Amino acid sequence: MSIEGHSSAPGANQIVEHYCEHRLADGTRCKEWGGWGHSPSPAVPTRWWCFEHFPHKSYEQEQALRRKLEAAEGGKIIQ
Repeated sequence: MSIEGHSSAPGANQIVEHYCEHRLADGTRCKEWGGWGHSPSPAVPTRWWCFEHFPHKSYEQEQALRRKLEAAEGGKIIQ
């Protein structure tokens, strides 16, 4: 794999793994990948959550997640 064309800025090619920041009832963290980040401004570090725990979902996203979770409980598969 070539690095030709990649940035030479410090830290630009660094991989950062981030997992969901949600804490479960027993105090442990959710083990899902934090693919949904949010920061109110560039000066504030980004916080990461899995989609299920992401607190900034729109109403439509929340409804889609609820339908997907209900279908999973019933044994149906929804993409």
